[in-house]
Amino acid sequence: MLDFSVTFIITIINIAVLFFILRVLLFKPVTKLMTDRAKRVQDSLDQAEREKSSARKMLADYERKLKNAEEEAAAIIREARENAGKEAQRIVAEGKLAAADFAVNARKQLEAEHQAVLAQFRIEAAALVVAASARLVQRELAGDDNRKYANMLLDELTPAKFAPMQKRQN
Repeated sequence: MLDFSVTFIITIINIAVLFFILRVLLFKPVTKLMTDRAKRVQDSLDQAEREKSSARKMLADYERKLKNAEEEAAAIIREARENAGKEAQRIVAEGKLAAADFAVNARKQLEAEHQAVLAQFRIEAAALVVAASARLVQRELAGDDNRKYANMLLDELTPAKFAPMQKRQN
């Protein structure tokens, strides 16, 4: 049967003492170490979650800033195009004004040249009229009288005879 001897009781006492010693020296520190480790792991997970949340917020901020920057760039480009269009219209308008001024000045210059040529023509025509009149009359009139009569003749002829020619030239 079972023999309970002193050895058995000493062995049980030994096991109980060893259990309490191991419990105090080994199980409590190991349990504490495991608890601390679990707490550190949980803290690391919480920190990682906070950093993940912060990263999401930063990503959202960066995306919003990028979108704003794209909108600002589009607005700047649109404004630059509008300004360029206005500047082009201003330059074209200035060019048209300059061309119109040039045309007016050219017309004035042509009119002045026309008047100068007409005056020269009158002088030459007066000389021809005097020469032709002298041949017809077979005598030479005084110089001042010749010019006076020639200018009077040209003044009478000019509006009536030269008006159609002037209209054709214009």
